[in-house]
Amino acid sequence: MTEEGDPSPETPVPVAKSVGPPKWESTTRDQISAGLRRVVKAITALETRDAVEADTRLLVTDVLCDLLGFDKYEELTAEYSVKGEFADFGIRIDKQMTAFVEIKRVTQKLNATHLRQVENYCLKHGVSWAVLTNARHWQLYNIQSSSGEKAETNLVLEVDLLSEAIKPKDMIDTLLIFSRVGFTKGLVDEAWRQRFVSSPKALKPVVFSRPVIEEIRKELWRQQRVKVDAEIIRNSLGMMIGDE
Repeated sequence: MTEEGDPSPETPVPVAKSVGPPKWESTTRDQISAGLRRVVKAITALETRDAVEADTRLLVTDVLCDLLGFDKYEELTAEYSVKGEFADFGIRIDKQMTAFVEIKRVTQKLNATHLRQVENYCLKHGVSWAVLTNARHWQLYNIQSSSGEKAETNLVLEVDLLSEAIKPKDMIDTLLIFSRVGFTKGLVDEAWRQRFVSSPKALKPVVFSRPVIEEIRKELWRQQRVKVDAEIIRNSLGMMIGDE
């Protein structure tokens, strides 16, 4: 006999299941990891011979499909027409236009003029996501219409595929967000929320809120034994960080 409360020999002992990333995530990570070395080698070769933009576009297509998991025929549209202009790629997921991709020559430094191009495509088509790349450098932007043809454009992520300062795991983490599942599983939205809530625009009302001001007053009393009026603190913070 077994003591009361002890499992009998016939009772199977539960085995704790290991908790890991979902299959879609691990599959995509493996795909990125497997193809990254080949892509890095190709980028280096293109830079060495100062390849033209058309050759860069071929490599970007490989990255989008082989690393990031977009379907070349169902989800990528080359030279996508946007009211008389042509984006290098339109990315359509589940029949919904999701992002535009602007590609520049591999040795060309990405700049504000290039960003305005893809920003314009997004505004004209009502698309919130833009990718700017020269195959080596990848930038992801969130673009929102503010008034008329103006836009509120924010850099969400950027990565240099040849950077030796980035750990392989961190590189894969970033490319996972750029990937197809990054869009379908909400990773780009989460990355944008994290970037937005830590931006000056989002932080300013928090810093000037009544609870924060009161906590500052309490801390000043604890440290200095001085009672400071809330409005004085507010004005001082305004001088520090800019109070519009």
